[in-house]
Amino acid sequence: MPRFSFQQVDVFSSRPLRGNPLAVVAAADTLTEAQMQAFANWTNLSETTFLLTPRDPKAHYRVRIFTPKQELPFAGHPTLGSCHVWLSQSGEVETDEVVQECEAGLIRIRRDGKQLSFVAPPLRRSGPVEPEIIERVARGLGIAQTAIKATSWVDNGPGWMGVLLNSRRDVLAVQPDFAILAGLRVGLVGPFDAAQDGTEAQFEVRAFTAAGFEDPVTGSLNAGLAQWLIGSGIAPSRYIAAQGTALGRAGRVHVVQAGADIWIGGEVASCIEGTVTL
Repeated sequence: MPRFSFQQVDVFSSRPLRGNPLAVVAAADTLTEAQMQAFANWTNLSETTFLLTPRDPKAHYRVRIFTPKQELPFAGHPTLGSCHVWLSQSGEVETDEVVQECEAGLIRIRRDGKQLSFVAPPLRRSGPVEPEIIERVARGLGIAQTAIKATSWVDNGPGWMGVLLNSRRDVLAVQPDFAILAGLRVGLVGPFDAAQDGTEAQFEVRAFTAAGFEDPVTGSLNAGLAQWLIGSGIAPSRYIAAQGTALGRAGRVHVVQAGADIWIGGEVASCIEGTVTL
């Protein structure tokens, strides 16, 4: 059976075991879609990716992204993790901007020292969340509706909504009822109090998925939140979001607005490297 180069990396963290894990299979052109899906189901990580020869001449590589159940056209932490692995496999690359081809199209990825960043994709849905959904979300989060300062759809594909609370402490105190939230993708965000929380980050983020679990660090959610928070004046044009605290992680998402683009970035740490037989 054929062997493939394999890495498992930790995204949005400079240290292993503190971010969001990703499995990456390199030079996977000979694998079928069914084999990719079966391996992603076996790893049982939120996403597993496969590096392929690009079809578009503008791209450096092509990636396919699978959850244990389905293929995704785009996702944030798989984009940065896949780029990290591709760079490690390609040797010295004389460019500070890498172009990734995925099912959603071409994604620009910028290198700045140890940090990788992607341009936030456009929102497919924005604007305030409907009152009946807000009522359900408040019940699912176990909080009063008056504790919600603002809401907005921040959907760039997965279907995320953003819910702003008063503080980081309020975000970390939430104990979700996933039975009530079933089918909804809820992103909580609350500002740091510099005096009590420090200045390492400016916002705390938590991501409650439609499948009934909390995601450690979420690129797509942070990309959508950044467009809402910066666009509405809630956040400055440059900030750091902390995510994963409630799960014992220490994810850090770096957000920078540059002209019309918002870049979502972080570091990637390699954890496992070897071969996989498929």
